[in-house]
Amino acid sequence: MTEYAELLKADTGQSARSIHIVDDKSHEEWLSAQPDRTRGALKAQAFKPKAHMSAIIPGEQADEWTVVAGVADSAKLTSWCLAKLAETLPEGAYRIVNCDDLGRAALGWLTAQYRFDRYRSKKDENGTGPRILLTKDAARIDAAIRQAQATHLVRDLVNTPTADMGPPDLEKAAEGIAKRHDATLTVTRGDALEHGYPMIHAVGRAASREFAPRLIEMEWGDPAHPRVAIVGKGVCFDSGGLDIKPSSAMRLMKKDMGGAAHALALAQLVMANRLPVRLHLLVPAVENAIAGNAFRPGDVLSTRKGLSVEIGNTDAEGRLVLGDALTKAGEDDPELVIDFATLTGAARVALGPDLPALFANDDDLAHELYEAGKAVDDPVWQLPLWAQYEDMFKSDIADIANAGEGGFGGAITAALFLQKFAPEKAKWAHFDTFAWRPGPKPGRPKGGEALGLRAAFAMLEARYGRN
Repeated sequence: MTEYAELLKADTGQSARSIHIVDDKSHEEWLSAQPDRTRGALKAQAFKPKAHMSAIIPGEQADEWTVVAGVADSAKLTSWCLAKLAETLPEGAYRIVNCDDLGRAALGWLTAQYRFDRYRSKKDENGTGPRILLTKDAARIDAAIRQAQATHLVRDLVNTPTADMGPPDLEKAAEGIAKRHDATLTVTRGDALEHGYPMIHAVGRAASREFAPRLIEMEWGDPAHPRVAIVGKGVCFDSGGLDIKPSSAMRLMKKDMGGAAHALALAQLVMANRLPVRLHLLVPAVENAIAGNAFRPGDVLSTRKGLSVEIGNTDAEGRLVLGDALTKAGEDDPELVIDFATLTGAARVALGPDLPALFANDDDLAHELYEAGKAVDDPVWQLPLWAQYEDMFKSDIADIANAGEGGFGGAITAALFLQKFAPEKAKWAHFDTFAWRPGPKPGRPKGGEALGLRAAFAMLEARYGRN
């Protein structure tokens, strides 16, 4: 794992190269004060004071070079404004000479140096070492490192192929987090799962014995504190079941446990920051496989809540496992429930890959999450729990169906299905997140990605504060 604590350090005057940041407003004044050789070097490198542009400024001696970097607004640094520098500069230590408050920018510096090289025989392709950023704002270092570590966790879990990230591997990841934070881990499988969580069992029963379905739970914190439940969809691979996906749609289904990755990372942030809550993490971990005992279109499943569900499509399995987990979460009277799931393609059609769809049964909670996302450069967008669409998943023979007909409003109908199982007395938020970046951006490589994670934590931190 990337050693983020080695990449962001307190500035105590140690040797480091200088970085000067400029924007459109400040560039001309700064440039006019520079010697001819600097202006010539910048012209030769076609430098413009735009976001993610940078140039090397030669010094008197060959090894005395410094850096100028463009940002959108030098008075308000964003999470990603320094990320390109951390990807492209030579290894070594750096300090921003005209800005003491890095704000959110430290996160991008750290996450830009994430690497997923588990399966590479050559671990360091570009031959560069760490880029270290020095900051005078030492009080914010630990928080930035914890955010980077949580993002790293999501990326690593999602990027890992299913052969090495099945239900037992998710359980092992949860076990490691629980041990580090003295949390209690409980895993339900086998007969207890079949009778207590029938939808989780039904979705996962066709998998091999090694990948048998299970419900992973973690408890942490003072029971006297407000109870917060975090639920994550842990479908470690989704073939579509008997309603099998085409190969093009199956290619990325190793990421269908992205909701679980987000839930584990959020739980890690809550515990690492010691928020005064009673945390309850729930991850239904399954593989939606194909075998003679796979659940079928037309089957009617019982549920932990007591509702019956007719299966219209075996590829709408994530909502099934979440339904049983949400029911369990509600049995302990939480005041807040948050779930993450890579649930629908409809959410991606509506909002694209970068913007998680947010649903909530409380408008104030939705507003808190929206504002928190804006504040930490992790945007989310609310879609409605439009009750009139409940007719779309009516069943002729059961209480409800798991999939609507016609394909309209797919993200909304999926969220409405989940609402049937979410606790009525608790505030509840559902993130339909992609958990994947189809193309790279500064600080955000192609592959598994945390989308909505920091928004959720910022909301929790604002709501509950720290011990």
